[in-house]
Amino acid sequence: MTRAQQVGVIVGLLIVAALTMLRASDPQLLRQARDVVFDEYQRLRPRAFEHMPVRVIDIDEASLKEIGQWPWPRDRLAELVNRLSEAGVAAIAFDVLFSEPDRLSPRAVVREVPGVDPSILGGLPDNDEIFAQSIAGKPVVLGFALSNDGNFRPEMKAGFAFTGEPPFGAPPRLRAATPLRPQLEANAAGIGHISLNPRSASAVVRAVPLLLSDGEQLYPNLTLEALRVAQGASTYILAGAPDIPDTITLIKVGDFVVPVTAAGELWLYVSPDTTERYISARKVLAPGGIADDVLTALQGSIVFVGTSAAGLQDVRTDALGENVPGVSLHAQAVEQILSGRYLSRPDWADGLEILSIAVAGTILVLLTTFLTPAIALVVGLLITALALVASWLAFSYAGLLFDPLAPIVSGSITHFAATAFRFLVTDRERREVRRAFGHYLSPSLLYRIEHTRNALRLGGDDRELTVMFVDVRNFTEISERLSPTAVVAFLNTFLDALSRHVIANEGTLDKFIGDSIMAFWNAPVDVADHARKAVRAALAMRETLARLNADDAFGFGGEQTVGIGIGVHTGIACVGNMGAETRFNYSAVGDTVNVAARIEAACKDVGFDILISESTADCLSDCALLEAGALALKGKSTRTKVFAVVGDESLAQSAEFEELKGIHGRLVEALRLRSPTTRNILRGAKVRAETIGMGLPDFYRRISRRGEHFIHEPGRAHGISAE
Repeated sequence: MTRAQQVGVIVGLLIVAALTMLRASDPQLLRQARDVVFDEYQRLRPRAFEHMPVRVIDIDEASLKEIGQWPWPRDRLAELVNRLSEAGVAAIAFDVLFSEPDRLSPRAVVREVPGVDPSILGGLPDNDEIFAQSIAGKPVVLGFALSNDGNFRPEMKAGFAFTGEPPFGAPPRLRAATPLRPQLEANAAGIGHISLNPRSASAVVRAVPLLLSDGEQLYPNLTLEALRVAQGASTYILAGAPDIPDTITLIKVGDFVVPVTAAGELWLYVSPDTTERYISARKVLAPGGIADDVLTALQGSIVFVGTSAAGLQDVRTDALGENVPGVSLHAQAVEQILSGRYLSRPDWADGLEILSIAVAGTILVLLTTFLTPAIALVVGLLITALALVASWLAFSYAGLLFDPLAPIVSGSITHFAATAFRFLVTDRERREVRRAFGHYLSPSLLYRIEHTRNALRLGGDDRELTVMFVDVRNFTEISERLSPTAVVAFLNTFLDALSRHVIANEGTLDKFIGDSIMAFWNAPVDVADHARKAVRAALAMRETLARLNADDAFGFGGEQTVGIGIGVHTGIACVGNMGAETRFNYSAVGDTVNVAARIEAACKDVGFDILISESTADCLSDCALLEAGALALKGKSTRTKVFAVVGDESLAQSAEFEELKGIHGRLVEALRLRSPTTRNILRGAKVRAETIGMGLPDFYRRISRRGEHFIHEPGRAHGISAE
């Protein structure tokens, strides 16, 4: 054995050992990669949809349009329960919280009227009482959610039996629950939690916790309770692993035995979302009664009442990558239990995967060292194929989840060890390229060029971007007072200071256009929460410019300060390499870019330095935003609603801004209605704006002349005197 072979074996085995220990520690990155593989298996072979006695009563857009906005009065929900019960359903599970009194109840409405005799309240209907009476004696399951406030624990309607010690430490922790109205809690046949992935950092719902625990009591979820109530069962039976405390292996509910993870979670094996699973709530509440075909679908079914309406924000991502209503996942869990199609990951799966890394890695190190890298590569490919085939067959025919990445990663690392010296040379050359071009390209674009095949070819992709334009106010006046050299020095100071915030917030600098900056987020690589990061960059630019003016960094003395306008818009744009085959730029084009530029130009008329579109504002509900009207932007056939960005989340929570926000809301409504009270409301807004600053006084001075921006219907613009 030569010295080079000895070094190769030692280096290779050290890498294999390190990889084995890494897999044994199972960091989050590996868990995420494993989940992605299992998701892909489900996409390749999803559970087939079968007609089962499970339905979702969908409070969909059509129901909201016909019956009214949510929340509905609870006497309407009582009618829904009565009709479902008359249709012969086996159980009614509400994926809805009932923690507050019904504010639409006649008794509650009259109570708020000043001067009403309290003695007449008792004779008025109470919707909560009506709803409570409707669910009494019926197979109705109500839901609760996890809460960080209080110490409420719901009343359990079923008992638990254990084959061994109670596994109170196994399920996710319940610190507190959202309260239920007492009369509803008392009359419900079952109570279950509606949380789908309470302790998962992933947005994808892969496993549903069937139980929660507060350390002394177990709490079933909506799925289990609906299944129990439908069967008329009174007890759950839990089995654990022998000699392993706080472990759950099986949950028996009625006639069904459900295999679960050690924490009591059910791996979801989902089917593609289909309209056959849903029945619109309006069909159940139809004035003429329930149609015959709907009655047939409902009879004997377990029904879950929930919503698919986008505005009610109960949308989850499943393993198939589909955005589905959260209530449908509860229904899918019951479908899965009824069909007996389960997924499971054996306790010994981790050990097998760790052993495969060590064995396969050692074999490949020896083959690479004493034979040739080509032979080792062939063997590595065979191991990869074997791992993929075995993992796929286990999933397809037994519902077992094995991670094929373990031997694949082992083979890749071993191949790296065999060619270490060559990779070192290649890496040294790559560092030289990065050093040479890093001055001219943004880091994200340089990474894309290095790692993407055909990255330097012309073409583009449509994707959601957040686009920003920044422009100097009164630049023509500034440039007339300066020599060309001084203008260049001013621009260099200005552009360098502000563009840093784009890079710091994971943005891509598109170009400098004279005194303007164009930047965008979410390309060439995905940027999570890109709208928020763009606005953070804008707020940082505001602070930086204020500091530069205070320090006289531009050398203008006290006679002039530099102002900016920033426009931000989120939407679909085409982004990619554009130009000629021999010279091109990575840029974005499209209506989204044009709208962002027009919004920036509107800053001057609005009298505020940072304006964002409604699509961007929708991603920033917790920031300090004020509606700035609907502007007629050049080239747009309809008005574009914009918002002024006053500050970040901390300012939004301040008492001063909360007060201003309330006044501003009344002012906007007055402007829309052309109310004679507008002047008084505007005066109050100006007073509060003076305490906050941020350019708000000028904003409110101009708002009186922009009354037409707050009137939805077309017509002549109406200004309102600010005097």
